[in-house]
Amino acid sequence: QVQLVESGGGLVLPGGSLRLSCAASGSIFKFYVMGWYRQAPGKQRELVATATTGGSTNYADSVKGRFTISRDNAKNTVYLQMNSLKPEDTAVYYCNAQHTTLAYVNFWGQGTQVIVSS
Repeated sequence: QVQLVESGGGLVLPGGSLRLSCAASGSIFKFYVMGWYRQAPGKQRELVATATTGGSTNYADSVKGRFTISRDNAKNTVYLQMNSLKPEDTAVYYCNAQHTTLAYVNFWGQGTQVIVSS
């Protein structure tokens, strides 16, 4: 079992920055690919970025060059640095933990709201 707690969301002006954090507990962090997803009102949840224990990352095309995912395996925490935010980045952002070998082992955080608006 993995518990995920997100923090760092809020209201920001277009062009601004936010850093989301996700603290994981309850299992061995290194066995999971950590990711960030988001869901805007009326839309399906979509992948934002993922990071493996070894440091490989993957990004949605819409955030490449603006967002950076990182993980601190010693602190069992994954981060999402979001720069040059746009109104279309407004969504609830969810942290995800996907076991590296057991596809059915997958956990979600409760989500944190990000609003980009002037």
